[in-house]
Amino acid sequence: MAPDVPAIHRRFDYSVPAALAPEIEVGSRVRISLHGRRVGGWVVEDGVAVTDGVSPKPLSASSGQGPPPSVVSLAEWAAWRWAGPLSSFLGTASPARVVRRRRPPQADRLGTPAGADAPRPASPGGGSVAIVDAVFAGQGLPAVVRLPPALDAVLVVLELVHRVGPAGLLVLAPSHARADQMAARLRGVGVPVALMPDGWEQAAAGRSVVVGTRAGAWAPVGRLLGAVVLDAHDEAYREERAPTWSAVDVVVERGRRDAAPVVLVTPCPSVVMSEGANVITAGRAVERRGWPVVEVVDRTGDDPRTGLFSERLVRVVRPVLERPGARVVCILNRTGRTRLLACAGCGALARCTRCGGAVAQGEAAGALACRRCGETRPAVCAVCDSTRMKSLRIGVTRATEELSALLGTEAVEVTGSSDPTDPGTARLVVGTEAALHRIARADVVAFLDIDQHLLAPRFGAGEETLALLARAARLVGTRDTGGRVLVQTRIPDHEVLAAAARADPALVTVPERAVREELGLPPFGTLAELRGPGAAAFADGLRAIDLLSVSATESDRWLVRAPDHRTMADALAAVARPAERLRVEVDPTDA
Repeated sequence: MAPDVPAIHRRFDYSVPAALAPEIEVGSRVRISLHGRRVGGWVVEDGVAVTDGVSPKPLSASSGQGPPPSVVSLAEWAAWRWAGPLSSFLGTASPARVVRRRRPPQADRLGTPAGADAPRPASPGGGSVAIVDAVFAGQGLPAVVRLPPALDAVLVVLELVHRVGPAGLLVLAPSHARADQMAARLRGVGVPVALMPDGWEQAAAGRSVVVGTRAGAWAPVGRLLGAVVLDAHDEAYREERAPTWSAVDVVVERGRRDAAPVVLVTPCPSVVMSEGANVITAGRAVERRGWPVVEVVDRTGDDPRTGLFSERLVRVVRPVLERPGARVVCILNRTGRTRLLACAGCGALARCTRCGGAVAQGEAAGALACRRCGETRPAVCAVCDSTRMKSLRIGVTRATEELSALLGTEAVEVTGSSDPTDPGTARLVVGTEAALHRIARADVVAFLDIDQHLLAPRFGAGEETLALLARAARLVGTRDTGGRVLVQTRIPDHEVLAAAARADPALVTVPERAVREELGLPPFGTLAELRGPGAAAFADGLRAIDLLSVSATESDRWLVRAPDHRTMADALAAVARPAERLRVEVDPTDA
């Protein structure tokens, strides 16, 4: 069994008293006596031969049901994949309260789920039929469905429920609000739903569609018959605390083990998500109708001293604010992803000549350094050869005040620390990325300085920026309904802006894939980041392993490269952990 004790992640042999035997199976939560303390744990294996000369101690008590055997096995895989303790994943897969009632027999992975004969809803018809047909024709590959922001993914979910039934079907959403909406819509057409985490016991019964957020990837479904991940590109599916697992990867692995179709729905699939997958598109005409008008405002020739608000922005926003009930949202990342430098003469942004990222003043006098790839170059403008550079910096609070005065309309500031609700009836909202998640509808969304996102000092910045534009597109609707996203930039020819304006995400994924393949970045390699006082000692141990590349990025921060996940996971498991604090982040998001 695996004990739930900090810093103790070992297995211990225990016997099961006769009184507890009916309640105990693989995955059950139990109490044990360990070094004079009663601690919690999970049964992870049974029928184990006792070591000669060892008398196993009896379990102290049962703490109710835990994950089914198939999920216990999945947790063991995840502990290897993300170099974390097994107890962390088993805890995520367990109910928040004690569940005493025995789960109905849900069969093993080769059996038939208990709710296989449940009534199925009628097919919604339309394009969802062709999409699900393509999913099943994918020969076992995960399906990436590139669905534009305005199209309703619930039709794909309903068609899949029609095909396989509600039992064994898992649906993930990036937020609790989206999960609640999906559950309500499914229930509205008569589909039984178990909403995680409160519906853990109902999900374990195996007769309902299981709907949840990130932790729902560990739902107690004995055998998965199908899964849909909505907005699969969303960062919310990534656990920020170590171990930094991905719900998308967990669901894909569950589908592989159970030979179940996995559908990743997203308007802007990443290179990592698309590689080796069955990519399904809705067709160019449908995709264009599903995106709003994306207008790119070229500020290349503007004097940096003129501020954030272009004349075009004012001309677009003023008439909208004159309409009753209309709303404008302006986005500005307050802290910024990087410090941007612009030429004081012509206003062109200073960019890396190797990877296109933003550059900052380097340690050497008169040099510019790229934080993304480490390239350095002289502090000379690539457009006009000027050597005078100006730092572009402004906060969202000041932007709110200036825009309110400019437009003569009271503006409301929305940031991550604001009240986590929709800002009432405010017609002009200025905020960070948080505003895109706090507001349900807008007529215009304007990105005051998209270059902070495009030139962020990490690979994948372009894909993340396209995801932001897709989120904004969902707020304003389609071009047929008058929705508009306005983007101010000094790099108007960037492929991300072209992809959004033309409703063609492939304009980003094709060049991004080429760059990643050239540099050996995921999915053509694997990265792990080590942080903390114990990072140096752990990095020294990893250097001795073939096929690994270990380099220091800061005094207590190290980057590890491997050709694939298996090599990385085996290497991280083979090296002993130091006594000092160590954080291991596999697939780091800020690399």
